Amino acid sequence: MAEKPSVLFVCVHNAGRSQMAAAWLTHLAGDRVEVRSAGSAPADQVNPAAVEAMREVGIDLTAASPKVLTVDAVRASDVCITMGCGDACPVFPGKRYLDWTLDDPAGRGVEAVRPIRDEIKARVEELLAEITPDAAK
Repeated sequence: MAEKPSVLFVCVHNAGRSQMAAAWLTHLAGDRVEVRSAGSAPADQVNPAAVEAMREVGIDLTAASPKVLTVDAVRASDVCITMGCGDACPVFPGKRYLDWTLDDPAGRGVEAVRPIRDEIKARVEELLAEITPDAAK
């Protein structure tokens, strides 16, 4: 893996799970990891319940916007984590691919998004310990 690992989080709309995961990794890793997120069919905006759930833990997603998944984003990433988008992510040799099964926060209120947010944080902490062992808390 590169000296500064790069991670791409992908979900269908890039409006909930992948945005929260990218925000957690950025928050926890700082500049030690390059972080991207994208969607196979991006929404118009980030899920307001996801924005609120992250605000509750001190992470601001108000400036985030869904982005389309590109081949270049996958090619530039060491680790590609999909969350419910199946085969939409192109596969390149030498990349690490993970599929995280998580509930979709789409159409749910903040009460339902909180446990998803917390599960994502736990998974991101595990990932961070793997890709930057010397930087783990």
